[in-house]
Amino acid sequence: MREMEQLSLFGGEENQPLAARLRPETLEEFAGQTHLLGPGKVLRRLIEGDRISSMIFWGPPGVGKTTLARIIANRTKAAFIDFSAVTSGIKEIRTVMERAEANRRCGEKTILFVDEIHRFNKAQQDAFLPFVEKGSIILIGATTENPSFEINGALLSRCRVFVLRALTAGELTGLLERALRDPRGFGGQAVRISPDMLESIALFANGDARAALSTLEMAVLNGDLDRDGVLTVRPETLEQCISKKSLLYDKKGEEHYNLISALHKSMRNSDPDAAVYWLARMLEAGEDPLYVARRVIRFAGEDVGLADPEALRTAVDAYQACHFLGMPECSVHLTQAVVHMSLAPKSNALYVAYEEAKRDAEKQLAEPVPLVLRNAPTGLMRELDYGKGYQYAHDREEKLTAMRCLPDSLADRSYYRPWGEGREKEWKKRLEQIKSWKKEHSPQNE
Repeated sequence: MREMEQLSLFGGEENQPLAARLRPETLEEFAGQTHLLGPGKVLRRLIEGDRISSMIFWGPPGVGKTTLARIIANRTKAAFIDFSAVTSGIKEIRTVMERAEANRRCGEKTILFVDEIHRFNKAQQDAFLPFVEKGSIILIGATTENPSFEINGALLSRCRVFVLRALTAGELTGLLERALRDPRGFGGQAVRISPDMLESIALFANGDARAALSTLEMAVLNGDLDRDGVLTVRPETLEQCISKKSLLYDKKGEEHYNLISALHKSMRNSDPDAAVYWLARMLEAGEDPLYVARRVIRFAGEDVGLADPEALRTAVDAYQACHFLGMPECSVHLTQAVVHMSLAPKSNALYVAYEEAKRDAEKQLAEPVPLVLRNAPTGLMRELDYGKGYQYAHDREEKLTAMRCLPDSLADRSYYRPWGEGREKEWKKRLEQIKSWKKEHSPQNE
């Protein structure tokens, strides 16, 4: 049974696309995820020691979630079942679970790989739970969605979550170079393609190994073959394959970071014309609009903050528009957000507040929570003075109390200091009133 499953999983290589032919079979061939699979890293140790437990692989498309499961299948001493959440329902789940239970009674472990596990509803996910609990299966789920929101809490608590990251341009370039050398790729064909074009493909793929290999394959298949059997990929051919002019990004990939820096600093400097220009440069070069939208959301908090609270709403709305529409339609929504950020009053008071608080938190990670702020759900906790002296602000006419909420060692700290720009004038005035009232009603003054 296991041999049949393995054959159906890996199949033959005839007429397979390049990404399938080059699918890594060992950890040594696997590209990226060094934070998980580098020497001595936890996931590598688990795989090499055949100590796999139920886990969720979370990451964007094309980063190796399914490939990693297949590598585990090659190395493990367990039966391996490949399962798709797209085409399977409760009936199929029960059939597979019965097979896994039979394996368990025979002393054999079963690894069940579920691709796109976030597509299962609550009832379908619940069907796995008893079998995970009693060890009938080791569940490996793959998802592009946040497991905290898409996976049932009971199931998630029994799985380790490993976050897979988008591949870097350097990692993708290395993968493309291997595709040109490897006999499973184009190793049997002399291909002439410049390093600049490989780096352009890597940038265009935006962290997705499958997209990078597919683009390379398209470019090679449309290359020019000379009398000597050498196939040459020309820049104009590559431009047609990716539908973008690679000149918009430099050969070392630094322009990607230069452009987002230029956008951020133009918005900070209240220059909407420059901001829109740098936005257009990125989008027309093939940049992921969701990446730009995430950076604008960050800007709304870091550089605008409470000086214009509506800025964050505009930024989040633009992200949603990008998610719903994609390019080119969402370009106008990103333009709206970028212009709003540029014209909004600026304040970095929230950013400064968090950074100062973070430094104190890192130095004093073990600082105990004051007893007055602790809940006391048990009699023992009440005997230990948990919650003693707590003052409920809603019971007071002013909706304020003089109760101290910071640890004693940080009692005099002031993190949020509004500059008074835009709407922040109101917050500054309100904060001054609160601090004045608390000082006046402090127990020290009674």
